[in-house]
Amino acid sequence: MVDLVGVKTWIEGWPVYRQLTGTDPLGRGAAAQSPRSKALSPRTEEADSVAKSICPYCAVGCGQRIFVKDGKVIQIEGDPDSPISRGRLCPKGSASKSLVTSDRRVNNVLYRRPYGTEWESLDLETAMDMIADRVLTARNQTWEDNAEDGRPLNRTLGISSLGGATLDNEENYIIKKLFTAIGALQIENQARI
Repeated sequence: MVDLVGVKTWIEGWPVYRQLTGTDPLGRGAAAQSPRSKALSPRTEEADSVAKSICPYCAVGCGQRIFVKDGKVIQIEGDPDSPISRGRLCPKGSASKSLVTSDRRVNNVLYRRPYGTEWESLDLETAMDMIADRVLTARNQTWEDNAEDGRPLNRTLGISSLGGATLDNEENYIIKKLFTAIGALQIENQARI
């Protein structure tokens, strides 16, 4: 004998039945929810704090909200207060949490010597000293005081800069001033390319 009460309960629990007979004919709310999905809560509810930031991937500058719990990033979402993205993120921006939390993220300076086949770790101070030495060497070796006709040049063609698109105006201003001060002419930004 068929258990009609059990069949009725099963049918009433079926999402299509709830969609056709309930107040959610498009199946976007209660009709689509299962007991498991009703019990779920967003991980952002557990956050201790929320920081606002900018997506690091392109020149658009979409706003992000960074949810932090116990000093660790637990979620990154679009910022609805952003006039640029109004809470939306592209697939890269939506996946930017892994940029911060991935166990494959490199957290130290890696250096491969000329003709080397292996990477080695360097402390930050050593790496910064190496960069400064190379900038000064390139500048000294390629410095041009005057053109052939005697016109003053005061430049180097041995150094250039390609800035990132997510730097703000102030950071780009400082970078432009730095490279101009050392005599570089090729100063460009990813946002213009």
